Amino acid sequence: MVLTMFLLGLVYAVLIGALIGAGASGVTIVVVALALFGFQLFASDKIALSTMGARVVSPQEAPELHAIVERLCVQADLPKPRVAIMNTNMPNAFATGRSQKAATVCATTGLLAMLEPAELEGVIGHELTHVINRDVMVMTIASFFAMLAAVIIRFAFFFGMFGGGYGGGRGGRGGGQNEEEAVVLVILVSVLVYAISFVLLRTLSRYREYAADRGSAILTGRPSALASALIKISGTIERIPSQDLRQAEGMSAFFIVPARAKNSMMNIFADHPPLEKRLAALSRLEAQLQGTSH
Repeated sequence: MVLTMFLLGLVYAVLIGALIGAGASGVTIVVVALALFGFQLFASDKIALSTMGARVVSPQEAPELHAIVERLCVQADLPKPRVAIMNTNMPNAFATGRSQKAATVCATTGLLAMLEPAELEGVIGHELTHVINRDVMVMTIASFFAMLAAVIIRFAFFFGMFGGGYGGGRGGRGGGQNEEEAVVLVILVSVLVYAISFVLLRTLSRYREYAADRGSAILTGRPSALASALIKISGTIERIPSQDLRQAEGMSAFFIVPARAKNSMMNIFADHPPLEKRLAALSRLEAQLQGTSH
């Protein structure tokens, strides 16, 4: 995970260098991207819950779910997040929020109806580990320059905000040619940054899923319960109609199991590790906790 973050930083440093070389007017793009970043950081949880049709529930409305969350939060010394429920047959869960004090853990009605208490505890432990690790904040920060690269590409194509601003190219053919070269350079670098970031962000996302699985197993002391839950969720999702999965696919990276009609052809583009590898990691951890590994 550290290596992935280092590579992301290296790629983004190249992007900043290209911006500086293109001219001061690139500052406009940075300002716009910073505004988008702030909006994404502070409003992403509300947008996610609203998009998925989830609603925050009280302890009276969902006593068993609240009890599990409270118990695990006490064990983890974590402030209790808001608890939400999403009304859908698709069994899944996700956590969102920029900090431990502004977090929300959400489970679907399909998940609550399908899992045994120990399995549900494992899933909630997974989501609370995302909160403990501040994964939403980490992924938001990590994706900032990918978003900046996308904004740059749009601005460069539609507004030409490089190398002299809006009126660039009026100082002679040489100046105009230099400006065009700067715009082309920034577009190429931005496309490259976006493409590399796309792969690295998904690598980072897979690592955070492994970390959340491990955190849940340690927090609950039952890796096998989480493994059982993952098997049930994955098997049920495969039987969910494709149109229902497509409605939730935009939130797939947040879910404990991706909501996709088909598995990714290449793991390098997946935001979740393959189920088999997650189960193998949990099996190894089970052996370690039981003291049977060598």
